[in-house]
Amino acid sequence: MIQFYAPEIETTGMLPEGESAHCCRVLRMRQGDEIYVTDGRGARFLCRINDPHPSHTEVSIIEKIEIPDDKGFSINLAVAPTKNADRMEWLAEKAVELGVDCITLLKCHRSERKIMKSERLRKVMVSAMKQSLGSRLPQLIELTDFNDFIKSNADSPNQKFFGYCSADYPKKEFAKECKPGNDVVVMIGPEGDFSEKEVELAVENGFMPVSFGEKRLRTETAGVFAVAAVNVINQIL
Repeated sequence: MIQFYAPEIETTGMLPEGESAHCCRVLRMRQGDEIYVTDGRGARFLCRINDPHPSHTEVSIIEKIEIPDDKGFSINLAVAPTKNADRMEWLAEKAVELGVDCITLLKCHRSERKIMKSERLRKVMVSAMKQSLGSRLPQLIELTDFNDFIKSNADSPNQKFFGYCSADYPKKEFAKECKPGNDVVVMIGPEGDFSEKEVELAVENGFMPVSFGEKRLRTETAGVFAVAAVNVINQIL
């Protein structure tokens, strides 16, 4: 099964240019062929190609299939972008495949990257959603200052964690503290870890410092571990 992404498919009956090129030039689909299209908001459409074109393929909708969002929890992964953009793209791809609901780019005191162009990350996330046959495109929140992120989540009833490497502050094991059936926010800091002031502010606002095991993980590995762990915890109810 091959799935295309067209957020306005119900309104326009068209595949966007990039999707049209993939459909016609790469896959060489023809008039009358049937394809699946998702709007990224929970609906999948069975469509028939009426007019294949490399920039604006026209389709007609045969059937709309609503995909229920019944997993019972959400995951917001807030992560300080890595210096190497490829590693960040890998994280975004795997997190989407595993079922993250939101990725927030976090600007920390020790961040290696203070500017992050999100256009490429969105393309990676779209590709991962299509490849994994997802029907909901996770939200990507632009680079957000650490203090602002903490304040926006201060009164949240969600389970709130942050990965922490230093031995200067007591921490618990994430896999043991994360409870099933709850929305989860997980912060992953830069390679240099969160600063002392950031740790204090996070704890004051209900974030629990946690470890992801005995080994020290890179930023992108910790992010993937956290998303995978939340899914596993909820699968063994």
